[in-house]
Amino acid sequence: MKNITCFCVLILFLGIYSCSVHEYKGDRPKYVFFLIGDGMGSSQVTGTQFYLTERAGRIGLDSLSFTGFPVTNVVSTYSAFNAITCSAAAGTALATGMRTSNGTIGKDAIHSKDVYSIAVKAKERGMGVGIATSVSIDHATPASFYAHQPSRSMYYEIAMDAIKADFDLYAGSGFLQTRSLTDSAAPEVYCCFEEAGYTVVRGYDDFNRKREGASKMVFVQEAGANPFSLSYAIDRQPGDLTLSEITRGAIDYLFQKSNRGFFLMVEGGKIDWACHSNDGATMVKEVMDFSDAVEVVLEFYRQHPKETLIIVTADHETGGVGLGTRGYELNLKLLSLQQHSLDILSNRLINLRENREGKVTWEEVKEVFSEELGFWSKIEIMKEEEEALKQEFERSYLQASPAVWGMYAVVEPLAQQAVRLLNDKAQMGWTTLEHTGTRVPMYAIGAGAWRFAGSPLNNTDIPRIIVEATGWN
Repeated sequence: MKNITCFCVLILFLGIYSCSVHEYKGDRPKYVFFLIGDGMGSSQVTGTQFYLTERAGRIGLDSLSFTGFPVTNVVSTYSAFNAITCSAAAGTALATGMRTSNGTIGKDAIHSKDVYSIAVKAKERGMGVGIATSVSIDHATPASFYAHQPSRSMYYEIAMDAIKADFDLYAGSGFLQTRSLTDSAAPEVYCCFEEAGYTVVRGYDDFNRKREGASKMVFVQEAGANPFSLSYAIDRQPGDLTLSEITRGAIDYLFQKSNRGFFLMVEGGKIDWACHSNDGATMVKEVMDFSDAVEVVLEFYRQHPKETLIIVTADHETGGVGLGTRGYELNLKLLSLQQHSLDILSNRLINLRENREGKVTWEEVKEVFSEELGFWSKIEIMKEEEEALKQEFERSYLQASPAVWGMYAVVEPLAQQAVRLLNDKAQMGWTTLEHTGTRVPMYAIGAGAWRFAGSPLNNTDIPRIIVEATGWN
C-alpha cells in the first residue's frame, strides 16, 4: 500500500512538472513587439488621457490602447556620463542593454567596441526583424538597433550599417542623408539598398503591391515627401503615410515571411519633436497616434495571445510637462481648438509677412490666431495677454527675418508665444525645451510580460528581460 501511495505521488509530481514545463515553454514568445514613444513621459500619457475625457465632458482618465496592459512599471533613463540622456544613448540602452555616452549609437561609452541589439539576436536565431518609425530610418532610436557609430549625426554611415545588419524590413519617412559628406564617389543610399537585394517601396499602396515578391524591403514615403518625418497627426492630409499603416504593413510582411517568428521595433518619434517645441496640442495628438499604432499590434496579439509579447515604453521624457499651473483645474480640452502644429502656424505667419512684403497689420495676425487657435472667437483673451502678443508682433514679427531654427523646424517667435498662451490657458506647463531626467512609464502584455513587473527598472533591464523571456541568450 505504501509503495502504491509513493507511486501515485510520483506520478502526480511528474504530471505537475510536465505541465509546468509545458507552460514554461508556452511562455516563450514567438512574436516580440517593442514600441517606443520617443519623449513620452508619464505626464504626456496622463495629459492625453485627461484631454480625451475633458473633450467628452467628463473628469477622469480615458484609456489609451496600452494604459490598460496588465503589467506596468517605471524606467530610469540616465546615460553613462549624464543624468539627462539623449536619444542616441537612450536608444542604445533600450536596444543593447548597455549604457553609453550621449550622442553615441551602438557602441560602448568610450567607443572601444560595438555593442549589439536584441534585434541582432533575433536575426541570429532565424527570426524576421523589422525596424519602423515615424521619423527617418537613420534617426537615433531606430539606428540604435542596427548601427555602430560614434556620432548620431553620421547619417550616411548609419544607413550603410543598416545594409550590413541585413534586417528584413526598414520603414519610416526616408533617409536624411543619401550621399556621403566625406566621399563624393560613394554610392547613393537607395542604390546601395537595391544592390543588396532590398525592394524600395514608396507609399502604402506601393508597399502592398510589392511585398509578396520582396525578399527584403525598405518602406518609405512617396517621392517628394519630407524625408525627415511623417506629417504630424494634427497636420495630416488625406493620402499621407501614417505610423499605423507602417506598423500594419510591417506585421503583414514579417508574418508571411518568417515561420520562426519575428521581432518588430516601432518608434513614435514625433512625440519628442512636439515636446521640444512645447506644443501641447500637437503632442497630445502624437500620443494618440502612437496609441493607434499600438492598437494595430494588439489586433495581432488577440489572434496570437500565447505567442506574442508587447512592450511599450519611452527612451526619455521631453519638455518637463506639468499638468496644472495654478489652482485645482485643468482645461486641456482647449487644446482641441488648435488646428495645426507650431511648425505650420509659423509657416503661415512667415508666408503672410513675405506675401505682404512685411506690411502686415496686427488685425491680420489676430485673424490668423482666431482661425488657428480660437483666440478671441472661442477663447477670451485678456487685455494684458493681447498686449503681450502685440509687443512680440512689433518686436520680432515686423523684422526682416525674425524666424529662428528650432530643434527640428523653423519657428516664428510670435507663433511660439501664441502657442504658449494656449498651453497656459489649458493649464499645461513646461520646464524646458530639452529632455529631462525623470523616469518614464513602461507597459507590457502577453507571453512573459510578468517578468517586467516588480521593482522599478533601468532602461538597460528591458532588453535583458526580453532575452530572458524569449530564450535568445
